[in-house]
Amino acid sequence: MNGIWLDFERPIVELEKKIGELKGLKGVDEEIKRLKAQAEKLKKSIYSNLTRWQRVQLARHPRRPYPLDIIELITEDFVELHGDRRFADDYAIVSGICKIEQHRLAIVGHQKGRDTKEKIKRNFGMPHPEGYRKALRVMKLAAKFGLPVVTMVDTPGAYPGVGAEERGQAEAIATNLFECSTLPTPILVIILGEGGSGGALAIAIGDRILIMENATYSVITPEGCASILWRDATRNKEAAEALRITAQDMQQMQIVDGIIPEPVGGAHMDYETTARNIKSAIMKNMDELVAVPISELIDARIQKFRAMGVYKS
Repeated sequence: MNGIWLDFERPIVELEKKIGELKGLKGVDEEIKRLKAQAEKLKKSIYSNLTRWQRVQLARHPRRPYPLDIIELITEDFVELHGDRRFADDYAIVSGICKIEQHRLAIVGHQKGRDTKEKIKRNFGMPHPEGYRKALRVMKLAAKFGLPVVTMVDTPGAYPGVGAEERGQAEAIATNLFECSTLPTPILVIILGEGGSGGALAIAIGDRILIMENATYSVITPEGCASILWRDATRNKEAAEALRITAQDMQQMQIVDGIIPEPVGGAHMDYETTARNIKSAIMKNMDELVAVPISELIDARIQKFRAMGVYKS
């Protein structure tokens, strides 16, 4: 498990450790077989009964695949595009042009970073205004050349620093919401890990919204919610339940159009299978979206977001 595991994964880790210790010994084949079956049964039991907070933990798992991991596995001829042509290049947003089988398209996503150096470089996946402006620049470029857009969302939220606010963080996000609502090209959104607040929504306006099985999508993090409601960030588990932020919740509330399955144990357990599932979802949805006239796509996109939410007077 890559040396990193969560609390609820520890029973599985202990079993796998025992299996590892027995390998190479003589006369223990039956015991290994029994322990493997027990481990598989335990995995299915644990991961089919996860709490909302446990899914938050999986969405944040440090070994969870990020957009560049998926891009490497499913695309051809990826050319990364940099800069917003106004201020700087924001490494919290990755963007570029690529090919997935017969589809040429643009990809935009949040990138968090693995080690300390890369996390700092990518600002933990929290974009500045220039990141959102870069994303919009690439999406407009895609529309100009008739390329569909795929966005991969994985951020705790937009960066709330003074510099970001001075450079127009709110305006950059609002502009993306406005422009993407009528962008004349198909847009497919995939919530890959954390879908946090306006920082996620800025690249999550699309014709189809898909979410990974253990991803989350919310107006605020559980810790942020707990801090505001109860002045106590340690009540994050309670906040996660109240927020209803899991993929299953999103599908029930009709916020998303579909759930992309993950391997047993989460996406971090098997990059190859995760990438295949994402590629399959992209191909299926793109085949359908590119067949729809652009004017109809835009009308349906606008109505899609207008219809979200239930209001009682």
